[in-house]
Amino acid sequence: MSENDRAVARERVIESMEQSAEVYGLSRSAGRIYGVLYFSEDPLSIPELVDETGYAKSTISNVTRTLTRFGLIHRRSSEGGGRRVHYAAEREIWFILQDVFQQYIQREIQTTLRTIQRAQAQLPDDSDAETERIEELQETYEDLQEIVTLASNFSAPELRAALESFDR
Repeated sequence: MSENDRAVARERVIESMEQSAEVYGLSRSAGRIYGVLYFSEDPLSIPELVDETGYAKSTISNVTRTLTRFGLIHRRSSEGGGRRVHYAAEREIWFILQDVFQQYIQREIQTTLRTIQRAQAQLPDDSDAETERIEELQETYEDLQEIVTLASNFSAPELRAALESFDR
């Protein structure tokens, strides 16, 4: 593969990261900055990210703060004790997904389950189609909660092995 082919492939992946960032409520610039850091051999400083992306220093600063808060990138001190901060991408995507499962999805599932349970408590005792639908919804959310808990507690290889051993 030529150097140009590598650059084209890298750019395609970074563009995909930009689109993914938007899906998850982040800016396209967050996706690009994460992508640039993901492919970088060494941590990069804000001025280096400005050079790599063409974004303003203020944009880089804001986005690196956001990405750091989400655990997508990590701050690194300069070698030799310099004041300049460098950033490195978290490359363990499974770790990031587990964090998202724990912080956001698990919370949303718990909130929905509490709401369903409150709704059930207010329904009359007689069973009708509406009651059955709410019960089905509760069962679905309880299943989702179990799946998210498993995905949060096991590594990707452990989950893969468990699924592969599951005999349908």
